[in-house]
Amino acid sequence: MISTEIQDRTPSFAVDTHAHVYDLTKYPLHESSGFSILANETGTAQQYAAVLNAHGMSHAVLINPLGGYGVDNRNMMNVIGASNGRFKGIAVVPHDITEEQLDAMISAGIAGIRFNLSFPASPALTGAGGARLLSLAEERDLIVQIHYHEEAHLLAAFDILRLSRSPIVIDHCGRPILEKGVNQPGFQALLELGRSQNAIIKLSGLFRFSGQGWPYHDAEPYVAKLIEAFSEERCIWGSDWPFLRARTRIDYGPELGTLSHWFPDIQSQRKVLWDNPARIFGFKEE
Repeated sequence: MISTEIQDRTPSFAVDTHAHVYDLTKYPLHESSGFSILANETGTAQQYAAVLNAHGMSHAVLINPLGGYGVDNRNMMNVIGASNGRFKGIAVVPHDITEEQLDAMISAGIAGIRFNLSFPASPALTGAGGARLLSLAEERDLIVQIHYHEEAHLLAAFDILRLSRSPIVIDHCGRPILEKGVNQPGFQALLELGRSQNAIIKLSGLFRFSGQGWPYHDAEPYVAKLIEAFSEERCIWGSDWPFLRARTRIDYGPELGTLSHWFPDIQSQRKVLWDNPARIFGFKEE
């Protein structure tokens, strides 16, 4: 049974490593948006900060949303700049971004760049453009964050990721197809990647692939395999607030509460919620 005890024992410093924020008044939806979103799927930085405060989360990583903003990172950068170090960001950037532009974003709080392998609107990981972005990321020690929802896309990118010298962060448990079992090629490739020293798994977005919904009992064998392959030191947690394209109602508290089931020990919870993300994204206790 999933406990909510973690909400009362959240470490004093804790990071939600996956959320999206919008300001549609100042920054309307951008033409580079990868998919359409509904008005009730957006949330402002002020609303998100209130959610974090209510659940004892001290810091967060904002992901520029391909759905809505595409490669327009202005809103996220504005929010990070006003956060006094509470927020860092993962950007979605075009292949032709200049080095000066990228360096300015890094100075302003960007910790990595994201590739959405299953969305044609996303800048591709492959080809000359993808190779250039990966090279820029390696030179600057940026995180390379990967999202996909079809195992064929991970398999096609596997050698590129395996050979990358950048830290690789995989979103949403790799979104396995549960009907195919843990031996499906894409999930096995993810586990192999997890046994490398530069890959990190984000234990997030279970509502995106669980057939049963919260508390995600059908996903437990997959989460267990991921924790074993990536190790406790390379697991992080994210809420995926404000839960774009969710099929049913999702609440922040129950999503956070799953951690107490996967990591019953408070020291392990501290690793996943603070020690690991602080090291990976560069947060400090302040």
